[in-house]
Amino acid sequence: MKKITIFLMSLLTLGQTTMAQLQTGTNTAVANTDAGKVRGFIHNGIYTYKGIPYAEAKRFEAPHKPKPWQGVRSSLTYGPVAPLQTPTVAVQDESEFVYNHSFGYTNEDCLRVNVWTPGINDGKKRPILFWIHGGGFTSGSSQELPSTDGESLAKRGDVVVVSINHRLNVLGFLDLSAYGEKYKHSANVSILDIKAALEWVKTNIANFGGDAGNITIFGQSGGGAKVNTLMAMPSAKGLFHKAINESGSFRSTIKDKKYTQEVAAEVLNLLHVEAGEVDKLQTIPFQTLSDAGTQALKNVNAKANAGGTGLAASLSASWGPSLDGEDLPYQIASKEAYELSKDIPLMIGTVKNEFMASLFTNKSDANLEQVKAIIKMQQKDKADAYMAAVKKAYPKDTKPTDLMDVDAMFRPGAVRQANDKSALNAAPVYMYLFTWQSPVMDGKYKAVHCMELPFVFNNVERCQEMTGGGKEAIALAAKMSDAWINFARTGNPNHKGLPVWPKYDAAKTATMHFDNKCEVLPQLDKELFDLVAQ
Repeated sequence: MKKITIFLMSLLTLGQTTMAQLQTGTNTAVANTDAGKVRGFIHNGIYTYKGIPYAEAKRFEAPHKPKPWQGVRSSLTYGPVAPLQTPTVAVQDESEFVYNHSFGYTNEDCLRVNVWTPGINDGKKRPILFWIHGGGFTSGSSQELPSTDGESLAKRGDVVVVSINHRLNVLGFLDLSAYGEKYKHSANVSILDIKAALEWVKTNIANFGGDAGNITIFGQSGGGAKVNTLMAMPSAKGLFHKAINESGSFRSTIKDKKYTQEVAAEVLNLLHVEAGEVDKLQTIPFQTLSDAGTQALKNVNAKANAGGTGLAASLSASWGPSLDGEDLPYQIASKEAYELSKDIPLMIGTVKNEFMASLFTNKSDANLEQVKAIIKMQQKDKADAYMAAVKKAYPKDTKPTDLMDVDAMFRPGAVRQANDKSALNAAPVYMYLFTWQSPVMDGKYKAVHCMELPFVFNNVERCQEMTGGGKEAIALAAKMSDAWINFARTGNPNHKGLPVWPKYDAAKTATMHFDNKCEVLPQLDKELFDLVAQ
């Protein structure tokens, strides 16, 4: 009987502990915003708010402040995500297991912000990490990957983590500026949405325990490209103070107004809408509009290619920012853009394997002869020099597929950006390369695109399907998340868990390699990049 009593008491204690981890209720986690009160929940000591409107907008028009609401708005679950250019109707079983997406539900009214904070109304001024999701400029959301949940990062660093949804694809970038004043900003409303979210943070984040004077924008892949875009946006100056670009320096130029207006004209043509009837586009069903937009991009690119202008070779049939002459007057990598953001400290890097050939060609088990044949097909007469350059850069690699899996698409842009920005001799630049190899699925996913995210957000255990969740991964996550936290706090990622991480310059090329053993090395892949650039 005594043993049963002790057992029951243990269960009761465990239940109380578990319940204490989550606090909810009518008067729990209530915070103020300039549009009204919001109610979140507290989990593991972190106040969490999801789906708060930061702005609203009519289709193709610039965002503005949301209408105020009465009472307390429940903010317990993620809000709607932007409609997708290509709806997800099927997934590959194994890779979906690894990435474990949460696609959410779509609605054009998708301008929502999420906040994780250790405290509200406590007088503290915590650094803010403002996350911008990937997916290029056409897809993705703040909730898409479990790795980017902000709770663990907020708790580890006593920081405020913010993430957002915003307009994408044709809704975010169709340039109707030729058809009237209200569409003046239509070519870049997606980026204006992000700016509006930063303005929301500036106005409201003190109510969530954050410091509006210390905001770090960070994003991965398309999110990193959006970070670069914001740094080239004059009206966004002063809304953030540091920047982190993860695998997002692949976009070297943005489209000009002549091109984007031609695409818009083709959209109208495909939909049989006259110029004077352009307002009809605001009510056409999204999928009809999206399909016309996709076809218009293809048509305009094909026309440019047929005309021998070379334009099509530099453009993809996809949406993105454009030089509208007002919101975005400069190319991302121009002297003017670098001058605009010269005082913004930058952390920049990529992962070793990104969109690796073996995975995306279903050749993970290829032997050495098969690998050589693939490289020969890709690199032609440069194949032998290519393999030699890979071996020189990574002499410890042993798998045959390692020869074709080293990224040469994302990292060259990151190196170029780091070289250009550090040459300004203004704000510091810190370069990293994530080389840790995931053990999942017998190691076939290596350091694939997005692999660093669970480590940055200290979520490797939440993302065991991607990381394995082992002790080595947990230890590396502590080192990486602390680096991101310290950078957000001070503009310097160094901490006692890492070897000294020097500022980057084009001469010494100091690069932090994140692996089970973290070490600073000079650029190892210069010969490889010089070769593929030929």
